Amino acid sequence: MVSITIDDVPNSNRFKKDSYQSVLLNKLDSLKIPIAIFINEGLIYKTDSISKNFELLNNWIQKEYVTLGNHSFNHLRYSTIGIDSFAHEIVNGESISRQLAKKYKKPIKYFRFPFNDLGKDSIQHSQIKDFLQEKGYIITPFTIESSDWMYNTVYEHYLSIKDFKKAKEIGESYLIKTLEYFDFFETLAKEDYQRTINQIYLCHDNKLNADFLPQLITELKKRQYQFINLENALTDKVYQQKDNYFKKWGISWLYRWQATQKERIENMKKEPSTETIMELYEGILKENNK
Repeated sequence: MVSITIDDVPNSNRFKKDSYQSVLLNKLDSLKIPIAIFINEGLIYKTDSISKNFELLNNWIQKEYVTLGNHSFNHLRYSTIGIDSFAHEIVNGESISRQLAKKYKKPIKYFRFPFNDLGKDSIQHSQIKDFLQEKGYIITPFTIESSDWMYNTVYEHYLSIKDFKKAKEIGESYLIKTLEYFDFFETLAKEDYQRTINQIYLCHDNKLNADFLPQLITELKKRQYQFINLENALTDKVYQQKDNYFKKWGISWLYRWQATQKERIENMKKEPSTETIMELYEGILKENNK
């Protein structure tokens, strides 16, 4: 079982580049699987097409297969800005989407932290947990992610220079690496719990997923995965466990539930390597900053 969750909705920059079409949303319509989205309302104002971006968000929210979540207004790091500023980010991040959710008779009860940064220490963790509880939000975990944001940067770079062969290779390597991550975290879950668990996959609203998420879904179906909504995924008892990790880095909840940092580090060292894509990603950033 797996729930597919998509962060940084709506991608207004991509929307403008694609002549005001959301390619990813159009693809999702045909996939017929439940999806949870995490909304950054600040993205509505990132281009000069605010009214069209508003309509794009409306189009996402009205879909029956879409579960709604808040991802803050500006996608800032909680550990950096602190509780007061971040609380403001959460409240601002729901102003439009909550109105639209009411229009379509949907709740917004899930919150995912930008960068999955829950705070730099136990004090920050406790402060924001209490605030979100007061606001009626459920902190949304993930168990699997595969650095699609990094692959996307490289993928879009090759598309921009019209090296379509290389771009296709990057997209295909994203698929292969993501399936490796599914295998890795399934194995880790079985080692820790002696059974399969309801997995939650984290990815982003980007060009890469617009082009390759349908293929990933097809590959997962071949592996007999069933796609469930976020609410059903969270009924697995593993999600009732205590988070034992009090640093700012956005690691999988399968690591957060482990008792010691030593255990986490030992398992992280066994993860599929992203060294190749990281080198390409860092090279592109360096080139762009010249």
